[in-house]
Amino acid sequence: MCPVDLFRSRIETPFGPMQVAVDAEGVLVEVLLPNRGRREETRTCFTPEAREGTRAVRAQLHEYFSCRRRDFDLRLNPCGSAFEQIVWERLRAIPYGLTTSYGAIAGELGLRNGARAVGRANGANPIPIVIPCHRVVGTDGTLTGYGGGLPLKRALLELEGVIDPAAPRLF
Repeated sequence: MCPVDLFRSRIETPFGPMQVAVDAEGVLVEVLLPNRGRREETRTCFTPEAREGTRAVRAQLHEYFSCRRRDFDLRLNPCGSAFEQIVWERLRAIPYGLTTSYGAIAGELGLRNGARAVGRANGANPIPIVIPCHRVVGTDGTLTGYGGGLPLKRALLELEGVIDPAAPRLF
């Protein structure tokens, strides 16, 4: 079930300002990347749980961006279809510093010719970075689609050591 009341907080990152949203229990529901705009339905009176949840999300993202965190330890409630939930769970299993392809995930899920469906679910991920959709690339290893834009996807993969920062940029 998707929460109605969300508590939003802005976080400054090396890639620009992001917003995080938690529910009244402090469970992470959404991360808005820098180019995704901002939502206005921010609650101003945080519950103690929401305040603590927001603090934890902000702290763990800062640790990730400063290369001191590889795995997130947060309660998550991404809102999506049953199929999207399955794909997002698979994304969470991609280790830091590694990538996989849309086709490989489709194959693991038993979906013949399902790379596009996996790509759509990947693109609908409401909690990017924490649910690492940036670690999914094309079958040939090329960087393809990312809600935050390909420069951000590349920067995240550089941060994780997947791409050499000196490697040529193809976009």
